[in-house]
Amino acid sequence: MSEANQPEKIHLPKTSESENLKKIRHTTSHVMAMAVQKLFPKAQVTIGPWIENGFYYDFDSPEPFAEKDLKAIRKEMIKIINRKLPVTREEVTREEAERRIQSINEPYKLEILADLQEPITIYHLGEQWWDLCAGPHVENTAELNANAFDLESVAGAYWRGDETKAQLQRIYGTAWETPEQLAEYKRRKEEALKRDHRKLGKELGLFIFADPVGPGLPLWTPKGTILRSLLEDFLKQEQLKRGYLPVVTPHIGRVDLFKISGHWQNYKEDMFPMMAEDDAARLAEQGFALKPMNCPFHIQIYKSELRSYRELPMRLAEFGTVYRYEQSGELGGLTRVRGFTVDDSHLFVTPDQLEQEFLNVVDLILAVFNALQLKNFRARLSFRDPKLDKYIGSDDAWEKAEGAIRRAADTLGLPSFEGIGEAAFYGPKLDFIFQDVLDREWQLGTVQVDYNLPERFDLEYVAEDGTRKRPVMIHRAPFGSLERLIGILIEEYAGDFPLWLAPTQVRLLPVGEEFRSYASDVVSKMRALGIRAEVDTSGDRLGKLIRNAEKDKIPVMAVVGAKEVEGNALSIRTRADGELGAIAVATVLDRLKVGNENHGNF
Repeated sequence: MSEANQPEKIHLPKTSESENLKKIRHTTSHVMAMAVQKLFPKAQVTIGPWIENGFYYDFDSPEPFAEKDLKAIRKEMIKIINRKLPVTREEVTREEAERRIQSINEPYKLEILADLQEPITIYHLGEQWWDLCAGPHVENTAELNANAFDLESVAGAYWRGDETKAQLQRIYGTAWETPEQLAEYKRRKEEALKRDHRKLGKELGLFIFADPVGPGLPLWTPKGTILRSLLEDFLKQEQLKRGYLPVVTPHIGRVDLFKISGHWQNYKEDMFPMMAEDDAARLAEQGFALKPMNCPFHIQIYKSELRSYRELPMRLAEFGTVYRYEQSGELGGLTRVRGFTVDDSHLFVTPDQLEQEFLNVVDLILAVFNALQLKNFRARLSFRDPKLDKYIGSDDAWEKAEGAIRRAADTLGLPSFEGIGEAAFYGPKLDFIFQDVLDREWQLGTVQVDYNLPERFDLEYVAEDGTRKRPVMIHRAPFGSLERLIGILIEEYAGDFPLWLAPTQVRLLPVGEEFRSYASDVVSKMRALGIRAEVDTSGDRLGKLIRNAEKDKIPVMAVVGAKEVEGNALSIRTRADGELGAIAVATVLDRLKVGNENHGNF
């Protein structure tokens, strides 16, 4: 699979409203820097861009910023805004810019200046404060709403992201057009904290991280492993129905293999070294590397014997664990890790089979999304940027691959947009961008067309006329990675998994010790049908039994007392529908079985 397997927040094309927000946020960042230097005269500014939902500025200050300082800085910012200062743009020569920077003794500006081309653009706030900047900005601070911004946090940051350079202090803020937008942003942020998969994953006992193991390497608990297995089994069954062949490949391979594929040349900095983390040369001498992708291994299986056109399409599928050497500062829960499992498959097809097989893959991805109740998405046509030189293969191969993807999107009528420069280094992709309940957007499934790796590995098949021809490869992963998908699902469902995905589906709540035997017998019947059930043996009062089950987000709770035993029934309460009353055990078993089979609820 491509480098897109690692999760990332997707930044979609901006609307005209967002262009205005960009100006507001960029200007507000300058207002903040001006306020900081008013209150902390020894603080030096570095860079201060607008970002999604807000802005930040990095400062080199001998005084550490505290929470109380943010309040003081905000008050000073309001004063600046209310002064209605003009925001003016000026172009100067490099020599003039250097003279001005030296006059205020700000060495970081000199480093920034060295990377700029003339004319040098400067933006002024009034007559007192200025910074090197390309804009855009509003024309006057009066256009900023003093009640529609806030300062959020202080974090550490290295100058230019280099840990060998000075450590700076970064102040994050948010800015909007109206107070109502700010209030909605804060509401969503609060809701996002409640849904944070790192918090819920710990509370629900799904996974942990352990320092002795290492950062970015999740450990899956029994409950989390059940969840992973359910997702794997679901997709494996779907794949078997569609003619996929399961394979298993090792976690390491020779460096020479990755040199042929191009990963070593184009992806070396992201490959995880074995033995010496910062010594790629030593790694090359050792001859082996942890695999960052599964495709070179699947290629070897295809190439192990000469294939006939009658064997194609050949669809090799694996839940393969791969490793990426992510910097520690880039890691974040399950959404960015160093070791993750990809629902990877590589299809080897004839050129005539390409478009239909591509459509079949997209159909599988849509079926997966439907089962997982992920319905709000659109497709990104991830093409190469001709101005960049990071791609391998001929222009003709790229044009054919991009054309196939564009035609498939048109045929299916997928809502889509083009992402120039988002292609893998060996081929273009169709990426599925999912919008969650908080309107955040993430990349999930991906499917890619590849003419280049078959060429690099000299893959062949015997055509109907007896000649040797080159197959085309399709790389695809409906989930993307299990880790990222589970992190997203935890947040999408707020930990409330549908019945078929819940690690524990049913918890029986006996109201007294004398009813535990009956409850255990019912649980045995449930488990015989593949239903994940348990008995609460804590002996707590019924109210606490229910509260604990609610806290653990158990989909179905079954109260067991004298009436239930006498009537061979269970008093059912579900998180989705509340109290359902007494239901015969046979009926409960049937409904649970159907819910599992249909990927639904009780």
